[in-house]
Order: sequence, then C-alpha cells, then structure tokens
Amino acid sequence: MPIVSYLALRGRCRTCSATIAPYHLAVELAAIAIAIWATAVELDPITLWADCLLGWMLLALAWIDLRHMRLPDALTLPLLALGLFAEAATASEQFAAHVAGAIAGYVTFKGIAIGYRAARRRDGLGGGDAKLLAAAGAWAGWTESPDVVFLAALLGIAGAVVSRTRGDAMSWVTALPFGPCLAIALWIVRLHGPLIFGRVSVGDRI
Repeated sequence: MPIVSYLALRGRCRTCSATIAPYHLAVELAAIAIAIWATAVELDPITLWADCLLGWMLLALAWIDLRHMRLPDALTLPLLALGLFAEAATASEQFAAHVAGAIAGYVTFKGIAIGYRAARRRDGLGGGDAKLLAAAGAWAGWTESPDVVFLAALLGIAGAVVSRTRGDAMSWVTALPFGPCLAIALWIVRLHGPLIFGRVSVGDRI
C-alpha cells in the first residue's frame, strides 16, 4: 500500500529520495476515511459504491479548490451527470426532484454571482461553485439542497473565524474557497439526510 511505502521510506521518493509533500498522505488517508464512513452508514452495496464515488470526487474538488481556488469542469460536470444517472438508473420516484435540485442550485448561485458582480464590480462567487451546487442538487434533490447551502455557509463562517484567529489577514475582499464547504456539506447531507429543513425517507435514496 502507498501509505505503508510512505512510512517505510520516511516520506521520501523511492528513486530520487526527494521529500514527498505530507498532503499526499493526508489525501490518501481522507479517501480511506470516506470509504469507512460510507460503509458505516450504508448497507446496500450499490448505494455504498455510489456514495464512495461521490465522496472521492468531492475530496478531489475540495483539495483542488483549497490549493488553486478553482473547481474544474472536468470534475463538477461529471459529478452532476453521475448524480442524475444514479437516480435514473434506479427508476427513483424522486428523479424529478433531483433534476429540479440541479437546476435550482445552479440558477440560485449563478444569480447571486451576477447580482454581486453588478453591485460590487467584482466577482464574489465563482462559476465552479454554482456548478458544484448543481451537482449537490442532483445528488441530494431540491428538498435537501437548502441544508447543503446552510451547512456550507456555517462551515465557511467557521473557516473564516479560524483563519482570523490564526492571524491571517481578512477583509471583505479576501478570497476564500467555498468549494470545500459545499463538498463537506453535501457529503454529510447525502449520508445522513437533511439536518435542519426537513427529511425524506431512506427509501428515497438510491
């Protein structure tokens, strides 16, 4: 296993002995944690694999946004399509709700981004965030999307507070990645259902 190799070689490359950045190990451990978390929650094997795939793609998106402040279409758009396909493949009665969630998610965030741009003359919300929220709607449905947004907002505020207490310079124009907050919020709501604004039955999920 790569983790065993990393520890055995004390975090250095086998061929050139260069130091391997610790975040590689952190990402791999996070991927394992996602699988363990999903296994603890979901018993159906098909849904379990769907949840793991969702979690791993969200992990990749969150890490890219943290390091590069962008959410690539190469991941957000397939994630959106997979969410809708997962519902369609099971002939779920909630498919229309998931399509509506995807549309509503994109339109809502895109509208906020356009409004902010018109009012402040600068971007306040990236296009990737709107596409990721559309993907969240595809996976969670429109009834659970408000929980995703609310929880993501709380996580964003918490992240800003932590950055401020660490001494990082913060102002109204400081750019902060919102993708990780959306990713974590979607993962929690997907596995545990809406926590605030309402609940759907377990049978509504694939």
